[in-house]
Amino acid sequence: MLDGAVDALGGRRREGQHEMARAVARALETGEHLLVQAGTGTGKSLGYLVPAVRHAVLADERVVVSTATLALQRQVMTRDLPLVAEAVAPHLPRAPQIALLKGWHNYVCLQKVAGGYPQDEPGTLFDALGEAPGAADHPAGEGAGSGGRSGVGDLGRHVVRLREWAAETETGDRDDLVPGVPDRAWRQVSVTAMECLGPKCPLVDDCFPERARARSREADVVVTNHAMLGIAAGGSPGVLPEHDVLVVDEAHELVDRVTAQATAELSAATVEHAARLARRHGGVPTTDLDVAGQDLGAALAEAPEGRFRDGLPAGLAASVAAVRDAARGLLTVLRPDPGATVAPTAEGGRKMATSAVLTVFEIAERMTGDAVRDGRDVVWCARGGEGWGRSAGVSRLHAAPLAVAGLVRTHLLAGRSAVLTSATLTLGGSFAPLARSVGLDGAPALADAGFAPVAGSAAGADAVARGTEPRPGAAAAGAGAATPAEPPPAPWTGVDVGSPFDYARAGILYIARHLPAPGREPTTDAQLDEIAALVEAAGGATLGLFSSRRAAVAAAEAMRERLDVPVLCQGDDQLPTLVARFAADDATCLFGTLSLWQGVDVPGRTCRLVLVDRIPFPRPDDPVRSARTEAVERAGGNGFMAVSATHAALMLAQGAGRLVRTDTDRGVVAVLDPRLATARYGTFLARSMPPFWQTTDGDVVRSALRRLAAQEAAPAVG
Repeated sequence: MLDGAVDALGGRRREGQHEMARAVARALETGEHLLVQAGTGTGKSLGYLVPAVRHAVLADERVVVSTATLALQRQVMTRDLPLVAEAVAPHLPRAPQIALLKGWHNYVCLQKVAGGYPQDEPGTLFDALGEAPGAADHPAGEGAGSGGRSGVGDLGRHVVRLREWAAETETGDRDDLVPGVPDRAWRQVSVTAMECLGPKCPLVDDCFPERARARSREADVVVTNHAMLGIAAGGSPGVLPEHDVLVVDEAHELVDRVTAQATAELSAATVEHAARLARRHGGVPTTDLDVAGQDLGAALAEAPEGRFRDGLPAGLAASVAAVRDAARGLLTVLRPDPGATVAPTAEGGRKMATSAVLTVFEIAERMTGDAVRDGRDVVWCARGGEGWGRSAGVSRLHAAPLAVAGLVRTHLLAGRSAVLTSATLTLGGSFAPLARSVGLDGAPALADAGFAPVAGSAAGADAVARGTEPRPGAAAAGAGAATPAEPPPAPWTGVDVGSPFDYARAGILYIARHLPAPGREPTTDAQLDEIAALVEAAGGATLGLFSSRRAAVAAAEAMRERLDVPVLCQGDDQLPTLVARFAADDATCLFGTLSLWQGVDVPGRTCRLVLVDRIPFPRPDDPVRSARTEAVERAGGNGFMAVSATHAALMLAQGAGRLVRTDTDRGVVAVLDPRLATARYGTFLARSMPPFWQTTDGDVVRSALRRLAAQEAAPAVG
């Protein structure tokens, strides 16, 4: 079956892929969990899809496949899975049925298009706090303006186009709209699960998200994403159809995605927004909530930035409690009269108001609950924000679970067979860190806490499902709490099927041992000199992975002054545009931060050099990771190795993996941090990276880059 699917894709037989398929088939037959590392080039999608589809049909057990991003979800659903289903169908008693399942907000709402909801206000909460979750998965088309935002005229044109598309589309899926539109325009034609009218909606029979959920309940294989798993892990398993098998692709991101989904945020702006909707669409006075919101803003302005190690200070706790009580009272007033007749538009507006107030109530209730007081939730105050879309000086209160291993084990893994796969599952040569992070390891102190967090996006998608979805942040109410009668860790097996690439021949790992250890400054003169020499030797073709935006910008500006090659920097344009420009010209360099470490796939001569400015340890003031470090140390473990080193190892593995994407790629990964060679933890970190040939000799590396650049330029000359 696998060979047939590979032939359909025009591929060739790979032993690692066959080994993976056999391991997945065994795990599904025995009911055990499987952690399978499949290096770049293995073809891991087919390695799990073929046995999963076969098992789903023959055993009559539904399989849910989850991907880390909507982009990977598109690839699996539109290319890989249909070809697999077609290839294996002749060998099965019936054709496999497949379905796609996303969060509610990813589908157009016909009732909103028909005028059943009031329009978003100018200057909405989303405009104040930046793009909505998942915006990066839907880059806007032309005319969106900088950063995907629209002017008033552009917004109107986008909405007109959306209304026309809504009348033609068969799926209502935002991904089927090409080119895309900015988030602000999409919000004019979509609703969240909480805002949905449900059975009362006059167009419920034609509802796109309801249809998607109905198809998922009938399918053999359902494709979804990690944001949906995060909702399920938060205690709302009904967002997914009943299933017996879970396959998690890019599983190294699962813990961070679940943590992000379980993270709540409260500010004066969110309270003010809820009150405004209640007045405008609910027609009710909001004096108590207005006053409580103002008091919260004042308390947050005086609160110190950073983590509250002993829970909320008394004054701030009182302000949050006042918001909670005022929101609770407002919810009672907003409750509709059972016998009243309400116009559809008024019903939609009231639903929006109730949703906003309920969100505020549940977040405030969580922040004043036992999980915060006893340390199972981490709470902190933040001002402004890094990157784009955050207003400087705006104070926000956050709460996140200290650990998610128990949630993952109880709500995602218990009672079913799970396959977790990625190119980077082993850290320091072991599956144990990842296994602990998802609750599969039986070591009592660390497994229950799950202290092996991984790197990933800080933002979860707005993936919700009406009727079963917890409100934003509320899903995690008590997320840090131990679940009663948690199942014990189930048996699991770790398998590394390797990679078809000969990394020792394909690449060099260069550690700039002679450089000083990085300090607080974003870059140093010595580091910039090293970057310039390496980029010049490579003839450009450099992907620069930096630990901060300040460092990326400083290095990009310096290289533009020193070198005669184009240097792009994250933030100059939308990321997909920058990556396309980088891939189109082998002299171009691209410098950036987190998004480039994991999501860039640029094979060939345009990426000969991958630069890493420093070991990517988490920031010492990272609230969640610092709390997890302290918890490990209280339990008698090594907090630095369990949290910071594990995070850095995964990031390095992902970053170094950008270099060799095909069996003809060649180049250098240069780490400009001597600690990788001198520190005791350096061996652990290096073992997590692809097994390149390693050196600390800069002359050797620069000579190799010059030869490589000359060889790759030769065909163009002839």
